[in-house]
Amino acid sequence: MKTNYPTNINTGYAYTFFSFFGITGLWVIYLQMQGLSLVEIGLCESIFHVASFLFEVPTGVLADRFSYKSILIGGRIASILSAVIMLTSHTFLMFAFSFVLSALSYNLQSGTIDALMYDSLIETRQTKAYPKIISTVNVLYEFGDTAGVVIAGFFVHWHFELTYVISILIGFFALISILMMKEPHVTPSKVSAQAPETIGSILRTSYRVLKTNRVLRNLMFFQAVFAGICTSYYFYFQSLMEKAHFSGWMISLLMVTSAAVNIVGIHFTPIIQKRFPKAVLVNSLSWCLIALLLVSWLDWIPMLMMLFLTSQLLSSLVEPIFSSYYNEMIDSKQRATLLSIASVLFSFVMIGLFPLVGWLIEHYNFSFAFGTIGGIILILYITTRIKSRTVLK
Repeated sequence: MKTNYPTNINTGYAYTFFSFFGITGLWVIYLQMQGLSLVEIGLCESIFHVASFLFEVPTGVLADRFSYKSILIGGRIASILSAVIMLTSHTFLMFAFSFVLSALSYNLQSGTIDALMYDSLIETRQTKAYPKIISTVNVLYEFGDTAGVVIAGFFVHWHFELTYVISILIGFFALISILMMKEPHVTPSKVSAQAPETIGSILRTSYRVLKTNRVLRNLMFFQAVFAGICTSYYFYFQSLMEKAHFSGWMISLLMVTSAAVNIVGIHFTPIIQKRFPKAVLVNSLSWCLIALLLVSWLDWIPMLMMLFLTSQLLSSLVEPIFSSYYNEMIDSKQRATLLSIASVLFSFVMIGLFPLVGWLIEHYNFSFAFGTIGGIILILYITTRIKSRTVLK
């Protein structure tokens, strides 16, 4: 009996909205209100990335051994438990454990719902519809994430813990969505003859690629640092909003504006990529980021708000542009592994950068932290350019 294609796809849409509903997106402010220092908050994010890396291979093996539905159910249970712990905990260790569960839920979910929907199309021979479907999934992801953060903004100064109560309820809605799906009978990934990779094999492949392919290595390092700084700017700006006593409606309005800026950036990435050569684009992005960080020294709230939106615009440009570069440069047989290297490098950057920025903000302030990082990057960038010109001579 064939899987009901419309039911699986439509239910997958509902699951995507519920699972990516960003009601807990202001978690930095929440943890500050629970008494955690910015260093401890930074360590929580680092723990998330360490756990995510360690879970990446085991969850991939589980996906090969069990059904898509069981993996998705496990992911939502982990997510619900993470929210429950965030709601009831009062110590750093318990909050850190919540982040470990959040990482597990992320790894169990990553790519699984897409695979389930695609395999549903294989059964009915409608795989040509997948590009349109995945586009709808991405729109629902952005909409759900933004809607959740906007709602959370109104709770910041009024029973903020209710955001995690809502997260738990939404988690159960996501579970119901999974239970309504039918497991596809055609699952090519499960019958693959390839043995699952180990953490050791991923690291060895990473080392070989980063050692031998200079251009790809530089692009991956660049994106990891660039995305790490923009992500840190986004999350630690929450601490600035809390310190400056932003009202709930101001936080929500800023998050909506940020989402709109991201959508505009994504829309223009194909045009930008066609008009500018790779080297010119990378240099332009470098100078834009350096300028943004150096201007952060001004420590003027209206200016910092504009810089926050600019950082999100730059972040939205980098992801699709560099994804396109990687796919052009990487052989199809190595694509999955090498794309995971880019993700691993980003995690490694976040593991060190996030708590460091938290320490700088806690001991000085937001402007000092990111202004200092901008100065360091400027020095490194100029030094690198001088060395490269010297070598060419």
